[in-house]
Amino acid sequence: MLKRSQFLVHLVANVAKKQKSDVFLSPVCAAIPISNQPVQLRLFWRTLASLKDTPDSNELDKISKKNEKKKNDQQSKISKAKGGENVAAVVTTGENDEPKKPMTEKLERIVELAAAPTKKPRIRVDLSASSLERNFITPARAISDFLLKPEELQGLRATKRRSPYENEPPIPVFWRKDVEAIAMKKWGSKENLLKEILKKELEQKYYHQSLPGMFTLKRKLRTFRRTSPQEEAMRETSGLMSSSGKVVITAVAINGSNFLFKMVAWLYTGSHSMFAECIHSFADTANQLILAYGIHKSVQRADSDHPYGYTNMKYVASLISGVAIFCVGTGLSIYHGITGLITPTPMESFYWAFYILGGSLVSEGATLLVAVNSIRKGAAASNLTFKEYIYRGNDPSVIVVFLEDLAAVASVMVTGVCMGLTSYYHTHIPDAIGSLLVGSLLGTVASFIIYTNVAALVGRSIPQEYLDKINAELEADVMIRAIHDVKGIDMGNSLIRYKAEMDFDGRELARSYLDKQDLNSMLEEVQKMQTAEELETFLLNHSENIVDMLGGEIDRIELKLRKKFPEIRHCDLELL
Repeated sequence: MLKRSQFLVHLVANVAKKQKSDVFLSPVCAAIPISNQPVQLRLFWRTLASLKDTPDSNELDKISKKNEKKKNDQQSKISKAKGGENVAAVVTTGENDEPKKPMTEKLERIVELAAAPTKKPRIRVDLSASSLERNFITPARAISDFLLKPEELQGLRATKRRSPYENEPPIPVFWRKDVEAIAMKKWGSKENLLKEILKKELEQKYYHQSLPGMFTLKRKLRTFRRTSPQEEAMRETSGLMSSSGKVVITAVAINGSNFLFKMVAWLYTGSHSMFAECIHSFADTANQLILAYGIHKSVQRADSDHPYGYTNMKYVASLISGVAIFCVGTGLSIYHGITGLITPTPMESFYWAFYILGGSLVSEGATLLVAVNSIRKGAAASNLTFKEYIYRGNDPSVIVVFLEDLAAVASVMVTGVCMGLTSYYHTHIPDAIGSLLVGSLLGTVASFIIYTNVAALVGRSIPQEYLDKINAELEADVMIRAIHDVKGIDMGNSLIRYKAEMDFDGRELARSYLDKQDLNSMLEEVQKMQTAEELETFLLNHSENIVDMLGGEIDRIELKLRKKFPEIRHCDLELL
């Protein structure tokens, strides 16, 4: 069996031999350089295979004999017509100008197809394939992921891309394949690079867990937060120096003082109601310390472990406060009241206890007024009523202080009445019942605090009226046709996370892009195009620019929403 290329060579040589002419052999030799014979022969074979009547050696002999017979018949006719004159001339002319043989025409067609330039296939997108060939990488990632130094990145081709952060200039990025080439040249292989990365992570982990490293890291974080303008602004509006923080600090000081005075009165009188009040003030003081910690923690800067920040710490602290009130305040008060009913004990005079209760009533009332004023301001700012503001728990710390102080004022009045009845009737029953009433009151307040804060931690939507205002502003933009799957979540600290799916108007986006282009120049460029490849390159360049512009338009819309609605901290707009 002959190979295909050998068969074609044999075919060409055989035909040339049979025809006894260089008519076919010369163009074949000219079209097939010796250095490129394997490639061209393969092209010949594919073209020849497409012909239905590809001949073999016997067929070539038959075709040759048939052609010679036609030639002799033609010469005989000419001789008869002219009486044999100038036969030699006619024969000579026939030999030089004989018509092309059928097989010669087919093979010359093969040569023409092989010599014609082949069309370059267009590169198509394969969505099933994964590739990092055209990926970009920032200098920070190049240093951290590939353990390169800044000076090693110098000289690499860099590109300016739109910054992902607000009000930031474009950032430089490198081609990932260029960075990987530098890394492979430095480390030798991917295995060596992974070993170095693991070694570095272990060293950092050991350093951070050691005492010197831990204190150094915390000191750097504190210094960064103090110097950050965002942290300073957050601390003034939502930290311990805000109105909520001042209310909690005031409540801590007053309730701590009340706890000390009530404990002295309980130790002196042995009253069960006074014991309940002492426990109540102690629980309020501890809970408000927890609230103060939650307020302080809620303004901490977001990090890699908590990318959305710590704003929910207010709700966490309030939830802990509610559980503590329920367990400590309610449990001990009810237990002491039941014990007083079952096993009564002799009690001393309540003379000084009444003075202490009167002082507690004044101090608790003062704290209650401070909390009421803070809630009124917050409700007015949120366009809510006083009752709605409390039920929604927009400012959980102040609301907990308000409810605790309200319960404290009510429990002081109940304790005073029960102690007065005990003194008047000389029986321990009213005093024990007063302890039970105080415990029940604390349990009701604790249950409400737990319920409102659990609802906030699960993820509560913002008021529908406010959500409708944000949606109306978004839909009014010229680039938006419709919005779907809208969500507005209350994150705490009066902050909102807003999310929406947008149906973008592609015609307006394209028109906005063309407004910044010279249409006449683009028209001239298109008119000069001769091939589909030039048109594809033109479209690819402008398509990439339009995609970049789409990202810029989304940033513009997000910035507009945040400017009109400052409560929006995270705005997630996605294309439909």
